[in-house]
Amino acid sequence: MTTNSNERNNSRNSRNSRNNPRDNDGIVEKVVQVRRVTKVVKGGRNLRFSAMVVAGDRKGKVGVASGKGAAVPDAVRKASTNARKNMVSVQMKGTTLPYEVNAKYGAAKIMLKPASPGTGVIAGGGIRAVMEAVGVQDVLSKNFGSNNPVNTVKATVKALVSLKDPDHHISLRKNNPEDKEVDHE
Repeated sequence: MTTNSNERNNSRNSRNSRNNPRDNDGIVEKVVQVRRVTKVVKGGRNLRFSAMVVAGDRKGKVGVASGKGAAVPDAVRKASTNARKNMVSVQMKGTTLPYEVNAKYGAAKIMLKPASPGTGVIAGGGIRAVMEAVGVQDVLSKNFGSNNPVNTVKATVKALVSLKDPDHHISLRKNNPEDKEVDHE
């Protein structure tokens, strides 16, 4: 009897994270938004669906994409395929970010701050989906301006991509003391 409930819980978990059971590559997919799009034509209305999916390996890689289709599963499948293709690496420091970062995409402005271990992901909506997919476990975030999930997700990815390894840059500066800024007048 316990095996049936365990099997049921496992199938629920795989459905929620959108993992494909035949793809054991460790990539987690989260559906951020599904929209119904209507195009009015001479014969009536054409209904289609648009889906936005975040995919990540929970080890510092994340991808975001949207897909369109005649049915919701088609749109989600297309979006997840494109998100897997467009994955980018993110600089992390343990389970958090190396430093505070801000980014803007459209009208969405976000701020991401590193947090001490055990804080968790203090974020909502699209930011949370991206953070969980990339594997960040401790972060503070704030969303300013628009709360449109598409722009919020793209701003979050833009902020994560802009992160650089501070130790690497410090060592470069120490090794090249002549590498100072020169006035270009």
